[in-house]
Amino acid sequence: MSDDDRDYALGGSASTEKIPAPVLSYEPPMPKSYNPPIGLIGCGGITDYHLKAYKAAGFNVVAFADINEENAKKRRDDFYPDGKVFTDYKKVLEIDEIEVVDIATHPPERVQIIEDALKADKHILSQKPFAIDLDVAERMVDLAEQSSKKLAVNQNGRWAPHFAYMRQAVAEGIVGDVFSVHLDVHWDHGWVADTPFNDIPHVILYDFAIHWFDMINCFLGGKKATRVFASNVRSPSQKATPPLLGQALVEFEGAQASALFDADVKFGPEDRTFVAGTEGTLSSVGPNLSVQEVTLSNEKGIAKPDLKGTWFDEGFLGTMSELLTAIEEDRDPYNSARSNLNSLAMCFAACQSADTGEPVVPGTVRRMPGK
Repeated sequence: MSDDDRDYALGGSASTEKIPAPVLSYEPPMPKSYNPPIGLIGCGGITDYHLKAYKAAGFNVVAFADINEENAKKRRDDFYPDGKVFTDYKKVLEIDEIEVVDIATHPPERVQIIEDALKADKHILSQKPFAIDLDVAERMVDLAEQSSKKLAVNQNGRWAPHFAYMRQAVAEGIVGDVFSVHLDVHWDHGWVADTPFNDIPHVILYDFAIHWFDMINCFLGGKKATRVFASNVRSPSQKATPPLLGQALVEFEGAQASALFDADVKFGPEDRTFVAGTEGTLSSVGPNLSVQEVTLSNEKGIAKPDLKGTWFDEGFLGTMSELLTAIEEDRDPYNSARSNLNSLAMCFAACQSADTGEPVVPGTVRRMPGK
């Protein structure tokens, strides 16, 4: 047996000494004094998490709009009783004091709302997935930049504590040049069977996996993927209509990534993330999205940071607080719509590949398949 083989058999030659974890700024940023009136357009179920985060942070939501007035009233009554309620979103845009709007409608309806909001001189936080058409997405990004307004996307996974710590470690060069990113999630997503999500053909590779394609994009520094190969299949026990098992292999120049989704796992759920670079490795594992233990390994040893927060608190806080901070500091938000274009391109390519059984170059599929 060679020395290299012996090292592998014994678990490698790197140090296993416990070392202090680097102190990184992974928590959501907060504006120093900027706290403008905010309008919420679209008051569906997910906005409960938006508003819980905003209320806890002391953000100032003053108007609620939804075509179903009861939805808007409920969100208003539960969180900001003094807010105004409308069934026409344009009434929100007409309120001069509102500087920021959180647009949480579905993608097709959002296009016109985003355009109208930019014309009304508002900064925007858009729900994810940002768009179902790359040409439209690029046009909205250009329109926002021409309007000198910030357009951010609610890719809240970027501020999940484990993802946020890992991406910050990557950004600060702690693991060197990243060449390998692998993410896998094993959980029960069967609840979609009794909801409108049951009608989304790629509910896993599109609606859910956009967070993981986005994290691949973050960990690899916005590099453009060269090819994606994906597949999906129905589980023998699933009740939902769309396939709940999906996977994607993503190629880059000098790097590779994968995302694996088993969404019909009723026992022993697990969520794993692995990021390898030339100077270290980051990994995270836990039973779900919020309970995660991060490990940093390098030549000095092994570090385990003690992280605070959960995805469904800090994640939803982070998208809005980053936008507000970016407005205050007059810079691009980290979750800018432009930074999300690569994530969308990977996602669309994966769905097309799953449909055709062929590898796809991201960016060549301009519209989400089936939409």
